[in-house]
Amino acid sequence: MEPTETPDEYHYYEETENNTTCNYTMGTASRTLISVFLMLIFILSLFGNSVVISTVWKVQRKRRTAFLYIGNLALADLAFTVSLPLWAVYMAMDNHWPFGMALCKILSYVELLNMYASVFLLTCLSFDRYLAIVHSLSWLCTGSHIYASIAAVWMLSGLLPTPALVFLTTLDELRGNRTLCTFDFSFVTTSKHQASLLYIGFGFSLSTLGFLLPLLTMVVCYGLIGCTVFRHFNTCRKGDQRKWQLLKVITTMVVVFAVCWIPYHVVRTVDILSDLNLFPATCAFRRSLLLAYPYAACLAYFNSCLNPFLYAFLDLRFRSRCLHLLQLKKYCHKPTRV
Repeated sequence: MEPTETPDEYHYYEETENNTTCNYTMGTASRTLISVFLMLIFILSLFGNSVVISTVWKVQRKRRTAFLYIGNLALADLAFTVSLPLWAVYMAMDNHWPFGMALCKILSYVELLNMYASVFLLTCLSFDRYLAIVHSLSWLCTGSHIYASIAAVWMLSGLLPTPALVFLTTLDELRGNRTLCTFDFSFVTTSKHQASLLYIGFGFSLSTLGFLLPLLTMVVCYGLIGCTVFRHFNTCRKGDQRKWQLLKVITTMVVVFAVCWIPYHVVRTVDILSDLNLFPATCAFRRSLLLAYPYAACLAYFNSCLNPFLYAFLDLRFRSRCLHLLQLKKYCHKPTRV
C-alpha cells in the first residue's frame, strides 16, 4: 500500500514553493537536546508521581477528597510520560519509528488518554474546591459522588482519543529510509483534502476539549474561590495563613498549567489554520512551526513532573506524609501533624 501523505506533527514536510524544495530537517544537536529533555522528564515523573501514588495508597482510608483526585492525577501523569523513552529514541533517530505499528497505535492512544485524564482531573479538582469553599457543599465532594466523577473522567478520556487508535499507523517515507508513526486516512477516503479535514477536526477537538474548555473552567472556579477568600480576609482582622496558602496553591495551579500547555496548543492550532490557508504556508513559516513543536511538546510534558510538587507537595499535610514515606520526616524541624 502506498503511503498517504497527511498532516502530522511528527512528519518532516518536503514541499515545493516556487519550484524550490522546502526541506524541513532538524539538526542533530536539536534532536539530541530534545531526546535528553524527554528522558529527564520521564525520570522526574517516574519518581515524583510514584511517591505520590504510594502516599495516597497509604492514606486511602482517610477518604480525603483531594487525595483521591491527586492519586488519580499522579497515575495519569505517570502513564502519560511512561512512553517518553520510546519517543526520545524516535526523535534521536530523526523521526524513524522502529517499534512496529502496534506500539505506534497503543502508545499514542495511551498518551492521549492520560493527557485527557490529567486535564479533566484537574478540572474536577477545581470544581470540587469551588463547591466546598464557595458554596460549602463539602457533602457533594465525598463518597459515591467523588468515585462517580473519577470513573466518568476515565471513561471519557478513553473515548476521546479513539481516532488516534484507529487512524495512527506506520508508513514508510516516500523519499528516504524512515518509517513514520503518523495518521493515515486512506481506508476511509482517497481524497487528500478530506484527509486533511479529518486531521484538522481531530486537532481542533484535542485543543478545545483537552485544553481550552478545561482551562476556562479552572480559571472561573479559582477566580470565584479567590473572591470568596478575599471577602473572608476583608471581614477578619487576623490573617488566616491556611487560606492564604490555599489561594497561593490554586493560583500556581492555573498559572503553571497554562504556561506549560499554551505553547503546545498554539503551535498545533496555527499549523491547523495554515492547512486551512488562514496563515501563509511558506517554507520559512512551516520550518518555524516544525522547529517550535518539539520544544512546545517538551514543555507540555514537563507539566506532568511538576504536578506532584504543585498539587501534592505544596499541601502541608500531604507533604508530611510524603516525607514520612521517604523516611525524611526526621530531617524536618517542625513536621506537620496529620
